[in-house]
Amino acid sequence: MALRLTDCRTVNARRSCYAARMERSELATRIAEVALLHGSFTLRSGRTSSYYLDKYLFSTRPELLREVGRLLAGRIDMSQTDRLAGAELGGIPLVTVAALETGLPTLFVRNQKKDYGTAKRFEGVLNKGDRVVFIEDVATTAGQAIEAARDLTDAGAVIVKIVAVIDREEGAAENARAAGVTFEALFTKTDLGIRD
Repeated sequence: MALRLTDCRTVNARRSCYAARMERSELATRIAEVALLHGSFTLRSGRTSSYYLDKYLFSTRPELLREVGRLLAGRIDMSQTDRLAGAELGGIPLVTVAALETGLPTLFVRNQKKDYGTAKRFEGVLNKGDRVVFIEDVATTAGQAIEAARDLTDAGAVIVKIVAVIDREEGAAENARAAGVTFEALFTKTDLGIRD
């Protein structure tokens, strides 16, 4: 039986929290507790929302990030995947923890190709035909993930699927399907208890 992780503020409690495994429902509750903000927010899509899921508020907490990594690993078919990819900045801790859980190498996708040094859009090694799972943080329309998937495909990758930590249930799955990409999410806004 998993330990209930309710307070990870002291050093000893953090050690216990990091070592213990959470039930999926408890992880959803904890993510909502730390990352759900209420107010008026402009999303990447340009739409205004009465709530915001601040990915950094859960991805910077080791006891939550580790559990997210375990769930992400459970969505990755190792026999059908050569590497994982995630976009800067929010996707980097997520793809890293998934890599630690699976042992698969990663690609870091820049928002824009850098104009100095190696001038790369992707950091890491991508071979033609590599099967890639793209990991997203919070998906609203999945626009950034779909764009990154297209760029990876243009560079020779085969996109297996996009896996988001949270689907805001505002068209991400439908948009990904329309783009010809499989989409999955660990949690939906409904799973987190969000009603708008």
